[in-house]
Amino acid sequence: MTAPDRLGTGRPGPALPLSDHCDGRVFHNVHDRTEKTLRDDWRWRRSATPAPWPAWVEDPPQPPPARVGPDRIAATFIGHASFLVQIGGRCVLLDPVWSPRCSPLRFAGPRRVRRPGQPLAALPGVELLLVSHNHYDHMDLATLRQVRQRWQPAAATGLGNARHLARAGIHGARELDWWDSVELAGLRVTYVPAQHFSARTPFDRHRSLWGGFVIEAPHACVYFAADSGWCPHFAEIAARFPRIDLALLPIGAFEPRFFMRTQHMDPEEAVAAHRVLRPRRSIGMHFGTFAGLTDEAIDAPERWLAEARARQGVAAEEFVTIPFGATLEMAAGG
Repeated sequence: MTAPDRLGTGRPGPALPLSDHCDGRVFHNVHDRTEKTLRDDWRWRRSATPAPWPAWVEDPPQPPPARVGPDRIAATFIGHASFLVQIGGRCVLLDPVWSPRCSPLRFAGPRRVRRPGQPLAALPGVELLLVSHNHYDHMDLATLRQVRQRWQPAAATGLGNARHLARAGIHGARELDWWDSVELAGLRVTYVPAQHFSARTPFDRHRSLWGGFVIEAPHACVYFAADSGWCPHFAEIAARFPRIDLALLPIGAFEPRFFMRTQHMDPEEAVAAHRVLRPRRSIGMHFGTFAGLTDEAIDAPERWLAEARARQGVAAEEFVTIPFGATLEMAAGG
């Protein structure tokens, strides 16, 4: 069975699995819509008042992450949504982007205003690569090629995305539907729902799946939300994974709200997600890295996070941001 040109190539592609979030041709959200009209786009462009960002931010250097044992969890913040997570004695690389721009063009598009928090060469290894969806600020083929050349890790992603990873030389990546689980590199990985969308060209919107990951090892569990608007998915994830040690939650790219609301949480909603998920700790991400992705000021997500924690009664140490390149380490299953 085939579906007409689901890849936007002019050739038929294999039919997608029918589900509550897929009609066999494209994927869709189940709680709210993320589609935008030309009128929405025009309204944003016409009324946009983006806060100025600095041309460059020089972060203080951080010590390279050391390999930790299976009784510890460690998360190293590279920038935006890129993390190295150590769990169960394994190193997991999440949505790695080391390129100067998150764009299909080398000379245009959102540009990096600070270098990656750690160079690739400083990482203690990568046994598992996870790519949440195909947006350029989460799936960077140039970086993926370097990851493959250095480590040849096992890889997993959402349905319809393995073809992109294959272009970076990463063959055999496991494609997962929402709630699918797979054992890779000695870890259990579950692809969990998110309210977002996918596209790498004007012609392939919603033709591959978006989501987050729950990574489990004995006595340890980490949730990586990737991109999502505030929605009931967080309660659904909490019901299936009642003991999350560490959650990585997006707090940036939220302005203007009329345009971003259904696809990106603001800090107030991120704190609400933390309260629903009930992790031992949360780390804020998806902020302060690429100029041109959003209208808010570079420091707005962290400032608003502090205010949102206070309003919702969440202790500062429960939901933090960490310096670019820094590592937060905690006991597993404590």
